[in-house]
Amino acid sequence: MNQPQLETLEINGIRMRVAKQGSGPLVLLCHGFPELWYSWRHQLAALAAAGYRAVAPDMRGYGGTDAPAEADAYTLLHLVGDMVELVRELGEQQAVIVGHDWGAMVAWSAALMRPDLFRAVVGMSVPFSPPGPVEFLSALKRQGIDDFYIQYFQTPGVAEAELERDVEASIRRIYFSGSGDGPDRPVFGRLKPGQGFLGGMLEPETLPAWLSHDDLAYYCGEFTRTGFRGGLTWYRNIARSWALLAPWRGCVIRQPSLFIAGARDGVLKFPSSPPQIAAFAQTLPALRGCHILEGAGHWIQQERAELVNQLLLEFLQTL
Repeated sequence: MNQPQLETLEINGIRMRVAKQGSGPLVLLCHGFPELWYSWRHQLAALAAAGYRAVAPDMRGYGGTDAPAEADAYTLLHLVGDMVELVRELGEQQAVIVGHDWGAMVAWSAALMRPDLFRAVVGMSVPFSPPGPVEFLSALKRQGIDDFYIQYFQTPGVAEAELERDVEASIRRIYFSGSGDGPDRPVFGRLKPGQGFLGGMLEPETLPAWLSHDDLAYYCGEFTRTGFRGGLTWYRNIARSWALLAPWRGCVIRQPSLFIAGARDGVLKFPSSPPQIAAFAQTLPALRGCHILEGAGHWIQQERAELVNQLLLEFLQTL
């Protein structure tokens, strides 16, 4: 099978690097934190082989895509706008949008805001919930919580310094500890005093089967070059994005949808996740599957590539 072709496009006022493979109906693949287009390498090949045009960008702030200096240039409206413009730049009228982690938030939001453009949506790891009346960071504060990792990410420079001290060790520990191969306890949660984000993460004795030394080297090369500020700035726009999404409060997604996550994904252990999944009958009325994969963790499309590919292709064939 051919390798994906990397290309840099002018999108929504920034230069965006995209990986492209195959021809046919367009499927956009949106990665999360701290990842790259490369996180979709297995899906690009499978989608192309099945007759789809698969496109995975380095999202705004990551890899070969520009990372604007302005902190307020990373709201969900910017991120959805990037995907809207990418579809147009690729010469297409519509796309199926797929997202994992923060990319799932982009995919759900894109489907919510532009049902004319995004004819179907797949979210991985992060369940859909309509924009609501309560802002997440304020809710944590009201509950007396001040040690959640997303709160730690808020102050510019702090998490960057920790993660960039040893990029390879950071990536290795985050990927291993967040996976189904890692410790059987949530690593994306409340932090121990003075330990930072990585304090509760384990160093693997060997790399898990789904992450080769070459894979690790690719991620490390990119994050060593760019640092982590771009991706972390997405977190620093949570309150801003919440305010901007007010027009869509309570709206549901009516296009065909699919949800995939790992049973050992720490995101599913957030208190909000089980009720969000339980509400899918109301919030995703055209849901065509909710798959929680046993033994898998957060990096679902890499950890369970073959099964995720099968579920994706089965879903696409129903459209």
